[in-house]
Amino acid sequence: MVTVINGDGLILGRLASITAQRALAGEEIAIVNVEQIIISGSRARVLGNYYHKRERGASGDRWGPFVPRRPDHLMKRTIRGMLPYKRPRGAEAMKRIKCYVGVPAEFAGVTMEVPEEVHMDRLHNPQFITLGAVCTALGAKF
Repeated sequence: MVTVINGDGLILGRLASITAQRALAGEEIAIVNVEQIIISGSRARVLGNYYHKRERGASGDRWGPFVPRRPDHLMKRTIRGMLPYKRPRGAEAMKRIKCYVGVPAEFAGVTMEVPEEVHMDRLHNPQFITLGAVCTALGAKF
């Protein structure tokens, strides 16, 4: 059985850590509406951080690592950072996580979970930017 999480208005880091813990416990998770997940902080600061990560090595050789542009790939990369993905246990957990832009047809009528501990209502700072806006600024066409 797959647990479907609606990412609309959820905080990126908190959602990634909870998803990583649940995947390590053996749960299969699908995250939909990834482009509407939020990142707290001012738009300029968040975009500056991602531009720096995207252009790492621009002054000399361009060896990377580079940040993905698409929101579903960026979400999966964030979750990967919270898993021991180079070990068999973490690699199996990564295979149990799926991320989607929008809601695919297979999850159209399914009841979706919205974890309250990761909702944007917990933010004390009213400044945030969506993951879709960050990826659009990085050059994604999704």
